[in-house]
Amino acid sequence: MPNREALKLHAGLVDRMASKLGVDLQEAAIGGDVSVDQLSDAVLSCTDCPNPGHCQQFLEQSTSAARTPEYCRNQELLNKLIP
Repeated sequence: MPNREALKLHAGLVDRMASKLGVDLQEAAIGGDVSVDQLSDAVLSCTDCPNPGHCQQFLEQSTSAARTPEYCRNQELLNKLIP
């Protein structure tokens, strides 16, 4: 099981990736588009990524994105939530 710091890092990456796609995860959860369990699973899936540094570089780009990068372990979930 990932440690607390790893979970915080990857929770931030999942949230930032969603924001980059124009997805508000809190609103998606309130609206029933995603469950808390799905969000928890997304964070855990993210912790399995072998290269979170690449994701951080992608997220630091100033432009928004139309979809997740190909390597994103949460590609299916996040792309379904894009407005």
